[in-house]
Amino acid sequence: MHNPVRRYAWGSTTAIPRLTGTAPDGTPQAELWMGAHPSAPSSLPGPHGPRPLDELIAADPEGLLGPDTVRRFGPALPFLFKVLAADRALSLQVHPTRAQAEAGYAAEEARGVPPDAPDRVFKDRGHKPELLCALGDFEALCGFRPAAGTAALLDALDVPALAPWAAALRSRPSSEVLPELLRSALAPTRPSAGELASVAHALQRLAATGDTGDTGEPYADACAGYARIAEQYPGDPGLLAALLLNHVRLSAGQALYLAAGVPHAYLRGVGVELMANSDNVLRCGLTPKHVDADGLLAVTSFGTGEPDVLAPQPLTNGFEEEFPSPAEEFRLSRLHPADTATRVDLPTPQILLCVAGHARLRSPDGAGLTLTAGASAYLRPGAGPVELTGPGAELFRATTGQRTARTGPEWPYSES
Repeated sequence: MHNPVRRYAWGSTTAIPRLTGTAPDGTPQAELWMGAHPSAPSSLPGPHGPRPLDELIAADPEGLLGPDTVRRFGPALPFLFKVLAADRALSLQVHPTRAQAEAGYAAEEARGVPPDAPDRVFKDRGHKPELLCALGDFEALCGFRPAAGTAALLDALDVPALAPWAAALRSRPSSEVLPELLRSALAPTRPSAGELASVAHALQRLAATGDTGDTGEPYADACAGYARIAEQYPGDPGLLAALLLNHVRLSAGQALYLAAGVPHAYLRGVGVELMANSDNVLRCGLTPKHVDADGLLAVTSFGTGEPDVLAPQPLTNGFEEEFPSPAEEFRLSRLHPADTATRVDLPTPQILLCVAGHARLRSPDGAGLTLTAGASAYLRPGAGPVELTGPGAELFRATTGQRTARTGPEWPYSES
């Protein structure tokens, strides 16, 4: 596969080039996309040169996706696979449910909002659950922290403007308070530049206590992350929204699953990311892009709790570990092939990405393909006994999720 690189300001200038073995060009390279999203599809080689994967799928959906995938999801690849490389925080964001996306898309279409308008929120009718697996140390914000913990953090910051927030979190249900706090952070009468500067200074003060060992402030690590946000986005009220969220550190091989409605932001690090093939994002700060406060509040889930950090679960084939998630559109697993050939053909479309070492694929006709770090391959379903070898290599496999027996508007297909 030939995969496009997306260049966003928050991206790393070195991480993706280091993975793919290419020379850095001095510009941020934020995401390596592998899939058939129409805005940046991968290309596959052919007898007449490379062709975009979305065009190939449109010309032969069942051949590229398999009959079952077409029945379940229609004639389009239902997932998008990425390598994400962040040197600074991404926008604080939430994704809608499928029903919310369909309603929002229909409403914007009825109003005649152009697809490329900067205030367009719903780019398609799909939801966007996603799963990120860290390739090294990774830092993120994910979900609302329990109210007592956030109140304690705000007390420790000791900024007068935040005292009413802490009092409200202690005296009223968080399901009532959190929407009010989020709205106040994003309102036209949002906190002043002076108040935000006071918060930034307090974050730096608490972050510094992390160097004092066991006697340091318990929120020092989180405050260091928030302080970097304040430096990267000075005067952005999204900083106050970020204080409401859990600060999470992942080690290599650990993962987060982000369901609809969960506010989150990736702060820094490199990981592989797998998601439903949608581009619907509602932002609530840390961005110069459009922020729709009312729309955001309508799709945000205001439950609290610590996020689940996922560890891969070994599969019975002996060379593969799966990152469990409820997503129907995708499934992510990690492969450690041996020197003995292992079959990797599936009745579903799949993308194999090599992140370390060298792996060798061999097709039924004897043709071979070597994947080095950063290289990927698209395997169409029913291609035959494709075999994989590669002692010492590490690969990730993206394919469709397991068929789920349920009914209703989000699962209109009957089980066969």
